[in-house]
Amino acid sequence: MNKFRSRLLFALIILVITVLIGLGLLLGQIFNSYYMNSFKESLEREAKITKKLVFEKGLTNEEAYDLVYEMGRSFTSHFTVLNEKDQVLYEAGELANEHNHQRMITDILPLMKNKQDGYFFMDQKEKQAYYGIPVMGKESYKGIVLVTSSINELDKANKQMWAILLISLGSAFFIILFLGFKITSRYTKPIESATTVAMELAKGNYKARTYEDHLDETGMLSQSINILARNLQDMTRAQEMQQDRLQTLIENMGSGLILIDGRGYINLVNRAYKELFEVDSAEFLYQLYYDAFNHKEIIELVEEIFMTEVKVRKQLHIPLKIERKHFEVYGAPIIGTNDEWKGIVLVFHDITELKKLEQMRKDFVANVSHELKTPITSIKGFSETLLDGALNDKQTAEYFLSIILKESDRLQSLIQDLLDLSKIEQQGFQLSIQPCDIRELLEDIYIILQGKSQEKEVDLSLSIPDGLLYIEGDLYRLKQIFINLMNNALTYTPKGGSVQVKVEKYNHYILIKVSDTGIGIKAEEIPRIFERFYRVDRARSRNSGGTGLGLAIVKHLVEAHKGQLSVTSKMGEGTTFTVKLFKKYQDGQNL
Repeated sequence: MNKFRSRLLFALIILVITVLIGLGLLLGQIFNSYYMNSFKESLEREAKITKKLVFEKGLTNEEAYDLVYEMGRSFTSHFTVLNEKDQVLYEAGELANEHNHQRMITDILPLMKNKQDGYFFMDQKEKQAYYGIPVMGKESYKGIVLVTSSINELDKANKQMWAILLISLGSAFFIILFLGFKITSRYTKPIESATTVAMELAKGNYKARTYEDHLDETGMLSQSINILARNLQDMTRAQEMQQDRLQTLIENMGSGLILIDGRGYINLVNRAYKELFEVDSAEFLYQLYYDAFNHKEIIELVEEIFMTEVKVRKQLHIPLKIERKHFEVYGAPIIGTNDEWKGIVLVFHDITELKKLEQMRKDFVANVSHELKTPITSIKGFSETLLDGALNDKQTAEYFLSIILKESDRLQSLIQDLLDLSKIEQQGFQLSIQPCDIRELLEDIYIILQGKSQEKEVDLSLSIPDGLLYIEGDLYRLKQIFINLMNNALTYTPKGGSVQVKVEKYNHYILIKVSDTGIGIKAEEIPRIFERFYRVDRARSRNSGGTGLGLAIVKHLVEAHKGQLSVTSKMGEGTTFTVKLFKKYQDGQNL
């Protein structure tokens, strides 16, 4: 910014120097002319006085000589009076020793003889000035009066004049320069400061400010710059805040979002989309949409919006690696002012879980209907047979009634399990927490299921470590968990197999593992075995009297105890269910 001040000062210096030089030359010329005219007039007066006294007063030669001599003594000039033959009549004055008489006669005199009036001549070589007045008679030339004077005094006066001018103009130059520096500093500093602040504002530094120390136009400029800076800072802060909010909203929204510009290039991809489709933003951004998208359905959706310029909502079933996911895709054109086409925004809602829940609901309704239909059909059929006359045959009637009772028990068990499951899934469901002895609990269940194991010829064993095995839980619900697990293990284990219940004791928790050597579960079926009515072997499950709700109840009860349930299985070798229960149960937190 000092360049502006330097240029201004340089221009001011050039201007001042030019003016002062011109003024000096003008004043020097005027003074020189004045001195020269004064010097010439002085010589002219002396020459005229000499001519009048010598030639017009009719003095004798001696008187004329005395007069010329007195005049030479009185003035600093040299007086020479010549006759018509150029002979010296009278001569006297201060320059007698320095006077070059021969040069005057040969060089100067011819210049003055032919003049009617007085003639002034300056001889720079000899540093002398001459003024001659010819003396004319009525018809002829009678002589000439020459006054010679040294011009050293004139040169000295000129030198003094120029010295005074130089000193005066030099002093004026420095005074003007000092005042100019002060003035330019006063007026350029605010401009420089305002320019610096403006440059900082252009760079994006809206915290820059300038001084406001004057009330003139420069002060108003500084004040305006500061107001502009504050307004820009406030606007930028508000814009950054809004941008941060928008960025946070876009990045943390649960749905995937993509912004495509009017030329078809992808400009924005949020984190949800990158996580859903596992894409790298560095390879995905600023690519044409038909090069970036790998799914034909999405490309067709974008092309439809480009062609129709209307909003589109579609459900797409898209394969992602080893699974297929359901998406509800909402696409809308971005139209700016004056119907200017800006691009397209796409929002991907992952509705896979909703689809699963919907399918589970449909399966649940179908399964409940199917499970209820079988016992009700049996009860209705045998009842109608009894009413049609079979009641009179006592043996047949007893057989039919036993089947009706069995189907009624099955129906009651199904309804009871549904009620238990519904109760467990309610938000206000609470356990009756009390100290429970796992050893005693498992031994009671072992006694209950020992008859079934002997009937199926399946070996049922317990492996419990020594020591106390107390946990905090609901005794009735814990029995329900392990009865279901052990009963399922016996059900799916063929004749000659084994079911083992093993307890492992740790500092803060206990592991109960229920292992069998049954048919096993396929890896893809493991995530679904806890669904309502889902059966690995439907024929065997239904024939065993199971309702298909046992594992769903187990899962919810384990979670209610803040425990963990896991399954490992291998087809044809067996399955192991592991229940992790914590010893302390406090406000839903595990210790």
